[in-house]
Amino acid sequence: MRTEKNKINWAILVTGWGRNAKDTLDFYSKGVFKKSAISLVVYESDPCGAADRATELGIETIKLIKNDFSNLLEYQKELTAILQSKKIDFVFMLNYKYVIKQEMLNAFPNRILNIHPSLFPSFLGTKTAIQDALAYGVKITGITTHIIDDKLDEGIILAQKAIKIKKNDNFDSLYPKFAEHGKNLVAKTIKIIEKQYFLSIN
Repeated sequence: MRTEKNKINWAILVTGWGRNAKDTLDFYSKGVFKKSAISLVVYESDPCGAADRATELGIETIKLIKNDFSNLLEYQKELTAILQSKKIDFVFMLNYKYVIKQEMLNAFPNRILNIHPSLFPSFLGTKTAIQDALAYGVKITGITTHIIDDKLDEGIILAQKAIKIKKNDNFDSLYPKFAEHGKNLVAKTIKIIEKQYFLSIN
């Protein structure tokens, strides 16, 4: 599908404070993405730094709380309807904790992206991948962005960044490295999608 001004129309999903999402919006405000328009941030919790930043930039925000619905499927039906009504092309999950079910996957085939704090195929299906890497004693971990499918933390890999774990590293010393590299990997991933998308329609 084509978007207004021939740009990809993005939505960001976030259920926490949204550090990666806020950093992505900062990049967007500086014109880093030439062929993308971030037009919607869907969030759940307050305070949400990503939602606050979106508001500053004049980007629409919608607060959608999963517990307001009878189950995850009903919540995602509403989420899908919102995304479709806004003519969203691609969705980026940035600090988003819910598993995407088949109905939403069908609505956005190969167009929902995620960031995971490990190098695929290591430490999948966990919300504590950084801690797990430390506990396991690996020397190198990292970050992966990928297109999601119906299997948890799998799908097409888009970009990866390796991060060395030093002898005295702990979560507090390692997490800032993930935050710094993560924002750059998200930006790289959006540029990858821009290139692939416009090649596919031209």
